[in-house]
Amino acid sequence: MPLQNLEKMFYPRSVVVVGATNRDGAAGNVVMHNLLHGGFEGPIMPVTESERAIAGVLAYPEIGRLPITPDLAVVCGRQPALPALIRELGERGTRAAILLAENLSAPHNGGGLLNATVQTEAQRCGVRLLGPDCLGVMVPGIGLNATIAHAGALPGGVGFVSQSSTMGTAVLDWARERDIGFSYFVSLGNGTDVDIADIVDYLGNDAMTRAIVLYVEEIKCGRTFMSAGRGASRNKPVLVVKSGRTPEGRRTTFGDERASGSDAVYDAAIRRAGMLRVHGFGELFAAVETLGRTKPLKAERLALLANGRGIAALAVDALLLDGGNLATLSTETAAALANHLPKGWPCTNPVVLDGEAAPERYGEAAKALLSDPQVDALMVVHAPVFSMSSTGAAQAIIKAVKEKRGAVLTSWMGGQRVAEARRLFADAGIPTYETPTLAVQAFMHMVRFRRNREILMETPASTPAGFTPASEAARLVIEEILGRGGRSLSRRETKAILSAYGIATAEARIAKDPPEAAAFATKMGFPVALKIQSPEIAHRGEVGGVDLFLNSPDSVRQAAESMLERVRDRKPGAFVQGFIIERMVLRPGAQEVMIRMTVDPVFGPVIIFGHGGPASDIISDRAVALPPLNMSLARELVNRTRVAKLLTGYGDCPPADIDALCLVLVQVSQMIIDLPEIVSLDINPLFVDANGVFAVDAAIQVAPAAENADSRLAIRPYPKDVEEVFTLANGREVLLRPIRPEDEPAHYEFLSKVTPEDIRLRFFHHVRRIPHAEMARLTQIDYDREMAIIVTAPSPTDPATAETLGVVRIVADGTPESAEYAILIRSDLKGQGLGRKLMDKIIAYCGARGFKQITGLVLCDNRRMLDMVHSLGFKSRRVPDDDVMEVTYIFPQSAGAAEPQAA
Repeated sequence: MPLQNLEKMFYPRSVVVVGATNRDGAAGNVVMHNLLHGGFEGPIMPVTESERAIAGVLAYPEIGRLPITPDLAVVCGRQPALPALIRELGERGTRAAILLAENLSAPHNGGGLLNATVQTEAQRCGVRLLGPDCLGVMVPGIGLNATIAHAGALPGGVGFVSQSSTMGTAVLDWARERDIGFSYFVSLGNGTDVDIADIVDYLGNDAMTRAIVLYVEEIKCGRTFMSAGRGASRNKPVLVVKSGRTPEGRRTTFGDERASGSDAVYDAAIRRAGMLRVHGFGELFAAVETLGRTKPLKAERLALLANGRGIAALAVDALLLDGGNLATLSTETAAALANHLPKGWPCTNPVVLDGEAAPERYGEAAKALLSDPQVDALMVVHAPVFSMSSTGAAQAIIKAVKEKRGAVLTSWMGGQRVAEARRLFADAGIPTYETPTLAVQAFMHMVRFRRNREILMETPASTPAGFTPASEAARLVIEEILGRGGRSLSRRETKAILSAYGIATAEARIAKDPPEAAAFATKMGFPVALKIQSPEIAHRGEVGGVDLFLNSPDSVRQAAESMLERVRDRKPGAFVQGFIIERMVLRPGAQEVMIRMTVDPVFGPVIIFGHGGPASDIISDRAVALPPLNMSLARELVNRTRVAKLLTGYGDCPPADIDALCLVLVQVSQMIIDLPEIVSLDINPLFVDANGVFAVDAAIQVAPAAENADSRLAIRPYPKDVEEVFTLANGREVLLRPIRPEDEPAHYEFLSKVTPEDIRLRFFHHVRRIPHAEMARLTQIDYDREMAIIVTAPSPTDPATAETLGVVRIVADGTPESAEYAILIRSDLKGQGLGRKLMDKIIAYCGARGFKQITGLVLCDNRRMLDMVHSLGFKSRRVPDDDVMEVTYIFPQSAGAAEPQAA
């Protein structure tokens, strides 16, 4: 159902409380108290058969007796006929309901589980449900407190969403004590209908919310969570606390070891979506304090100002050990500071005042540091001294911040003597912390948020043009294996798959017995490697199934016979198909890495990269990423491991070819996308050196793919099936395809060839230049929610470079209801049939995706566009009090059709 119905939940004009009561402590009593005392100005209507008034408010015996239709219903306790109640509310016109009751998983007398029956009824009637088993909703800005919480929330800019009621009540207490306010407070409960992705979507586009904080126990749908998180993170900070980091923690949360996903994969998903993960209650509060009260960083250089060397050293240590950067002060700043420091004291970062420095010197030093273009943020650390006012120093810092307006964090250490200073900082909206370590931790939250957002917005390098996988050849191999009931690929089959994707492997032969192994080795040339081949032996090392650097036929035969004896001893009954003989690859100085793919129960296929070789599990140097990968994301994955430092070269060992390694990661990513039958892949070791990469050993497992194989990926990959070749009226051949992140430079060039008048007709105003952040939004799209189809062709002046000729895009709200389109063609290409072709293409795409209608806004003086869309079947109406026409294309009810009907 559309997100618009959430407006009725958050901004209702009237509220009904079903199950209201005067009984102290009951949910129906607490909700009525909170609604009446929260400041909500709309009608509050209690419904109960047993009492005539609740808290002095006239009660109604049933929904049908209400004088007006409520926007929001709060349902307390287990109502005897809950599905019928939801049906009655929906038919009356109520569009949102909060279910406070616990345990709706019991059987329903109408058949099936009560929870599922209620959800089905709500979907049929168009009612959004929050809960069950939740606290409810607060919107402090309008005085709405539709919860059973013990305390209300102050108005502010933080949107808080929790899957735990107890965590929610703790956050309310903590925030009120520190005067931190909320734009929304949402307790999700079981998330039967409205889930965490819905709320993140809503808050991401809400102007009153500056930062979003999520307490997550489990995610049910990885794709919707990723789409919502990526969209919101482009607009504001999104912080995530995820419990269940250990198996014991998951058992504590769920009472069992359900398949709730790997914590390392959650980490990777949160990072990929541009969100920031924090661990623990204290870290969450510090992050809220920081991101809710400071401006985003432009860079990461921190200046430190302290009144003692000891506390300055604590802050410096904490910063550098956590990967932070100290700013290098300019010569102008050093000269300005010299006037405020004792004679002979260094004017370097950190800046240390003497213990008895007057408040004025704090202020002047702070202004000098905030004026330095090489300083991105300032941290002021203070310890109380007998002869100096801590409050006065705080006032001086506050004054300096008002004058210079920079990102500032403070730590006034101590207890009662600094309490007033901390209060002043809170009133001024300047984050303050009890210790320098906590202040540094808070600053690093800002840094990591910035880094994650940069990854989200980064324009990736193009994949080398030579990479064109032979995906159909690989698919034939897998189909043949599955056709005979196989699951594990042989060495030959694995090599065929890797070769189809351009991954180099060693020459190998399969021998059925020790004598044949010796014969093959002789023909191949020594030295060779010998490996046992058995579908029942997952790890050859367990049976001593690998022998290296064998230099003669006798050594090969003896090694093979010994392997058979070890298998009989350690894995009795295991079927041995034979032996793999490989030519030894001698690459001195090459680093051994590994690339692995596995399927997570929440986020689907994931790619793991790290240190390789036989000791890889012991070294445990790994990083996780979600496909699809591009070259930039692949490099970021590599850089998150310790082995990355070895790959940069050391001593006599030259730097490895990192680009070649990143290309293999991209090739594996594409393999996972193209071949959904692959359920696991392990390339270990993969040699990497200055000459490139080489897969020494690999294993692949397959299984029949699900019918909707594309949905197994948490991020919808590039939809290659949308590509189409088209010939313009002038005979020029062009390609219509979905836009990619690496198209950003070409898109800038494209816009430069559109006339100012055409830009006005597209954007409704004149645009000089689109900033990078906005261009990233236009080129780095979520294919699951939006689509931009561009027209591209080789440049006439440089055939090796493609140029963009036009674009049409649609954006939806995450539901198959309606999509809004926009189109722009290069001004010198009008009359070539390009505009109509793009519109035909996007209509067909939306029809195939199941949308019900396409809408758009066209300026009344854009007659050319209006004539074209009318000829395509769009209907139009003028927007009241505006020079804009709203055009609408309605799809017929038959699935997949793309012919219009009258609006």
